[in-house]
Amino acid sequence: MDAAFTEEQHEIRRTLRELLVKRCGPDEVKAAVRTPAGYDTELWQQLAGRLGLPGLALPTACGGVGCGPTELALACEETGRAVLPSPLIATAALAAPLLLALGSERQRSALLPALAAGELTATLAVPGGQLATALALTGPNDGGWAGGGRAGGIQARRVEEQGAAAPAQDGGRAADGGWRLYGEAGQVLNGHTADVLVVAAHTGGFARSRTLLFLVRAEGGSAARTGAESGVPGLLRTRQTAMDETRPQARLELREVPAELLGEGDGEGKGDAAAVVRALAATGVTAATALAAEAVGAADTALARTVAHVQQRVQFGRPIGSFQAVQHRLADLYVRLQAARSAAYYAAWSAGGGPSAPEGAGAAEPGVGALALAQALETLRAVAAEAVQLHGGIGFTWEHEAHLYFKRAACDELLLGPVHRLRARAAEEAGLFPGGAGERRGSGEPGRAPAPGRTAATVEV
Repeated sequence: MDAAFTEEQHEIRRTLRELLVKRCGPDEVKAAVRTPAGYDTELWQQLAGRLGLPGLALPTACGGVGCGPTELALACEETGRAVLPSPLIATAALAAPLLLALGSERQRSALLPALAAGELTATLAVPGGQLATALALTGPNDGGWAGGGRAGGIQARRVEEQGAAAPAQDGGRAADGGWRLYGEAGQVLNGHTADVLVVAAHTGGFARSRTLLFLVRAEGGSAARTGAESGVPGLLRTRQTAMDETRPQARLELREVPAELLGEGDGEGKGDAAAVVRALAATGVTAATALAAEAVGAADTALARTVAHVQQRVQFGRPIGSFQAVQHRLADLYVRLQAARSAAYYAAWSAGGGPSAPEGAGAAEPGVGALALAQALETLRAVAAEAVQLHGGIGFTWEHEAHLYFKRAACDELLLGPVHRLRARAAEEAGLFPGGAGERRGSGEPGRAPAPGRTAATVEV
């Protein structure tokens, strides 16, 4: 196996880094997050038009660059270095993979080229703050996390054209196949500006309970970036206050919002719901890998800035970086950073085995995405905390750039963590412990098989 990056991959990193160094310094980041959109729209258009960033992992047939999760992860590492506020994760790592995996030919041809070109942005809306569960990163995603009739979820129901036969009480197919969504979702990444919302909703009542994905064309997304109201009937989008302003989030309230089922089916068969579960889990691997790479990039820059500071800061007549205690702390951080980088690269390589292989081959190794994300988030949190400490009094001021990394570390773990649950899920998926996912799957339950040599029967605790 050749683990070296190709020249094309190196060029992606170099080009993106050069652009972000010029256009995305700490002052530019702080100015961008205070705009209505929460990011620099001109820079985003430049990244999309010049580098094809949102379409990096999409096939050329869909208007993308034709690369894969590895190239997307390398790009995310560079955006993480600059703590770039952008809809990249929401569009390229969450919404686009679901559209590619489940969308009908009409849906893919209508949306994916526009997403790849930066003309539209998209995001995934999951109710109840259950994004990590929906993506199968902290637990199985085949439960009732989308609502199941409970408060806080999103319910989907069929509607019919006036004069058509009434739909069956059990959710039978209506004449026009239209759907209406009712409920709310919080902590939706870039939800206040996204042009396309991929909404996870519960349908079928108790007897035929299932979770499906729906498309809502929020035509007011572009207008929302300038402070205008959304043009979708029944949809209210409110930007939420978040500690990490570089990762804007929103609350969506849906009151009988018109929606379209994502995919070719009618949403009635068990196969449709099972396909949604599988697609969300596969998207979870891609999203976890991208976020892990972002965390590695952020930690790398935070550590580099801290090393530069301790080399210049003089105390007791000498740079504080010359003190052995400080050197030991920085050396420990460097080792952790390299371990996190290796984990993120391996996860990207594992996730990237699928697109170039025949259909059904090259699936990512079980738990690799969650494990890489746990390692990267823990490393970023440690590096950011030491950066604040080693910068001394100035590091404790809220306006210092060290807090950009500290806030990113805290909020990313709240979004897709916590770390101990990511690790527990990775161990369960790999079948490391008796009674875990590997042993249950061996008894006939659906799911991925445990990794070779890691079955529960061969592990002693």
